[in-house]
Amino acid sequence: MLSSSTATATPVSIAEEPAIQQAIAPEGAVRYGSLDVDGLSIAYRESGRPGAPKLVLLHGFPASSHQYRNLVQALADRFHVLAPDYPGFGLSDRPDPATWPYTFDHLAEVTERFLALKGFEHYGLFVQDYGGPVGFRIVSRRPEALEWLIIQNSNAYEEGFTAAWDGLRGALWQGRSPETEAPLHAFLSPETIRTIYLHGTRRPELLSPDAWESDTAFMQRPHAVRINLDLFYDYRTNVPLYPAWQRFLRERQPKTIIFWGQQDLFFTPAGGEAYLADLPDSEMHRLDAGHFAVEDHLEYIADRMRGFYDEQVSAAP
Repeated sequence: MLSSSTATATPVSIAEEPAIQQAIAPEGAVRYGSLDVDGLSIAYRESGRPGAPKLVLLHGFPASSHQYRNLVQALADRFHVLAPDYPGFGLSDRPDPATWPYTFDHLAEVTERFLALKGFEHYGLFVQDYGGPVGFRIVSRRPEALEWLIIQNSNAYEEGFTAAWDGLRGALWQGRSPETEAPLHAFLSPETIRTIYLHGTRRPELLSPDAWESDTAFMQRPHAVRINLDLFYDYRTNVPLYPAWQRFLRERQPKTIIFWGQQDLFFTPAGGEAYLADLPDSEMHRLDAGHFAVEDHLEYIADRMRGFYDEQVSAAP
């Protein structure tokens, strides 16, 4: 008869257990977060070392910080980069426009508070499209915060408007009604959002469809159409502020580099050239590009920004 035996397990010490690999963020990795700003969750992208020179990227229409997804990473070796989503955009909270006014004053107030909570007291400022009205409001109140300025197709002069603005300037701003709003719904359609990205680019194959698909998806959310129509209407409040912003630039003379897509659907080349009258020492780069020039000129813009900072900003007495 076969004899039976009892099997015994040999304990394995913790030291012998296989190591569990922890996530390690590579240099230049983008970090994603959100911050409570007076009861609103404000989403953001961030990269770079906290001790590096600080740089804020303010997005335009119809986008979010997603438009800077590549630039945030490209500049992480040199700067501490921060790109927030405004309320109502991207992954930030979208309070009901019936109770929360969507105005550029309000977006600027929340963004200014966000930067303070993040510890961004002095920084370079990159403004594109809506980023101009938001950013110029902030630095007009806190001029000491601005270390240098990067402008990419963001208007501050009357001559900058293309014919695409006629429905706003000639109708909506003269009297808001369902009739004057109706034609503007087309700007929020998937076809137009795609066109905003592709119009004027010579290399459409360099533009990721994720850009306009992301914006289009966000436009389907509750309140999105009303939020954008409210801001279309409120954009009229920016134009009377243009002389004050121009005076700010003329008197403060911030170190400025300008990247201007010459085929922009919304802003004329003359709108970019107009800055040179008030900022004669600024560095101008005229790009064969459209509204979102970072999409197909990423390396060019990132390289010139690094060089400009090293030669004109950090080297300045």
